[in-house]
Amino acid sequence: MYTRERRVLLRHYLEQGVGKTELARRFGVSRRTVYHWIETAQLDRELDDAAVIYKPRPPVSRKLDRYRGIIQARLQLYPRLTAQRLFEEIRSDGYAGGYTQLKDYVREIRPRDLDDTVRRFETPAGFQGQVDFATFNLPWGRRYALIVVLGYSRLLWLKFFARQSMQILFAGLESAFNVFGGVPQELLFDQMKAVVIGDERFCDGALVLNTEFLRFAAHWGFRPRACRPYRAKTKGKVERPIRYLRESFFYGRTFINDADLNAQAEYWVQQTANLRRHRTIGESPRQRFERDERQTLKSLAPAPYPRLHAVAPSPATKRTASLIEVQRRPLSVYADAIR
Repeated sequence: MYTRERRVLLRHYLEQGVGKTELARRFGVSRRTVYHWIETAQLDRELDDAAVIYKPRPPVSRKLDRYRGIIQARLQLYPRLTAQRLFEEIRSDGYAGGYTQLKDYVREIRPRDLDDTVRRFETPAGFQGQVDFATFNLPWGRRYALIVVLGYSRLLWLKFFARQSMQILFAGLESAFNVFGGVPQELLFDQMKAVVIGDERFCDGALVLNTEFLRFAAHWGFRPRACRPYRAKTKGKVERPIRYLRESFFYGRTFINDADLNAQAEYWVQQTANLRRHRTIGESPRQRFERDERQTLKSLAPAPYPRLHAVAPSPATKRTASLIEVQRRPLSVYADAIR
């Protein structure tokens, strides 16, 4: 409260030759405030004991202002859209501002109940990869995303398939290994949906290993592990690639067909997922992979895994139904047997 008495006292000190820095210290204000009082002649006016009232600063126009409605509408439709995804969308619409102010605004308006913190710990380079199947509904049918993430660098591989099967899992893993240029020591299977081969399957909560899958793992030299129920110290680190895929890639996009879906997914993986600054490791997965992890992966198998195919029985081997001959007897025979 800068009353008339304080202004009179300040004017008295100034007339005595006290420096403005010393006055600012005595009155507990900044030197700029003292200069402001002098320049605006507040020390000369004769007022009552009313406090000096400062007007609020006028609002500052920001480059993000014209895009706030778009951001709010997108988050209303897709509450889990990432700030990076929104930044790409409004930048393509002409936004010339920075990412930080957008990220702060998204954090401010995003519903709080969406936050879900998970404790993670690190695994050595080349030690572990994580495999997930995720289900997505599209206008032309249901599609399944197979996701492989390296635990140390967070480098991600992704492809959409029309079905879930063991053969598709084999093909997808081999493709991921070739892209990585090597194989991690173990693969962690999290939230696997049923992938049925005969009477054996992957299922939620446990990894039921059949002989064919064990041969595949031995061929490529990795150890398979299930991570549900999740025990961090024994099973490994769990990433959230499915949630990230939905929020950063799938929500709000339009796809024409499977080819377009996978083309957009590959572009997103190369230009966004593997180049972004990962929040946990503080650098891009691609940079961390090339520097630390690529050389620690196990060597690729010399040839693809020789898959087993079911052979349809030939017409000659089909079983013929055996005929049962029924002997016909007159009713009098049964009447004699009753007697």
